[in-house]
Amino acid sequence: MGTFAVTGSASGMGAATAAVLTDAGHTVIGVDLHDAEVIADLGTAEGRRTAIEAIVEISGGTLDGVAAIAGVGPNLPDAAAVLSINHFGPVTLLNGLRPALERSGAGRAVVIGSNSATTVPLIDDHLVELALAGDEDAAREHARAAQSAMPQEILDFAPSIAAYASSKFALARWVRRTAVTPEWARRGVLLNAIAPGAVLTPLMLGSTGNGADLNADEFPTPMPLGVFGRPEDIAFWVHQFLRPEARFTTGAVLYVDGGTDAAMRPDSQPTAMTL
Repeated sequence: MGTFAVTGSASGMGAATAAVLTDAGHTVIGVDLHDAEVIADLGTAEGRRTAIEAIVEISGGTLDGVAAIAGVGPNLPDAAAVLSINHFGPVTLLNGLRPALERSGAGRAVVIGSNSATTVPLIDDHLVELALAGDEDAAREHARAAQSAMPQEILDFAPSIAAYASSKFALARWVRRTAVTPEWARRGVLLNAIAPGAVLTPLMLGSTGNGADLNADEFPTPMPLGVFGRPEDIAFWVHQFLRPEARFTTGAVLYVDGGTDAAMRPDSQPTAMTL
């Protein structure tokens, strides 16, 4: 049996993933703001250091997998905090834990992105560039400035929607770029992302301001299956990516969104390579 770290383990997709791994007989090191083996705020540099050090100590320095699931939604008032938690949190954590994953001989890492990265037309290219450059201070400053310039009707609906979508876009790009580098790929550490859609979690319900009785046919984005996802739907795929048998997949971004991205952008994938 293996040892896995799961961030955001106290609720939603993180709790569902921790349950699946525990039921499979694995040891789970949960990370969250409360009710977890490691209490840490991944939105801060100190919290990330605390989490990395504690996970390494508890695991004995060897990890079979990491599921970086912790995140916040576009309803959070502070766009800078959204960027720090959703992008710099998982990126710093996974970079810090990569050596422990390498020691297992078959390390697996999964991050949770979002289909908002491709279905929300508010991606801030400069913010994405700053995030991918690793400049958290500049990215936070830009996120707040861009937020203050947003139309009030957007701010009233989702005050950090642009920062949220951009943070998840940058995260997906980071996964694609990082997974194929020698430090990860040639050392046997696989890195993939899952892009959920509308999943009934506390994060989504808090972002929409509605209860669990939401009507899929009245949702702002297309819902081809006519139902919302549940945390267990995401946990299933996280588990698949973390399995040792998943030996030939890295740098992938898997949409688990009930067909929303395909409905909105049917011809966007695959994209032909041009010379």
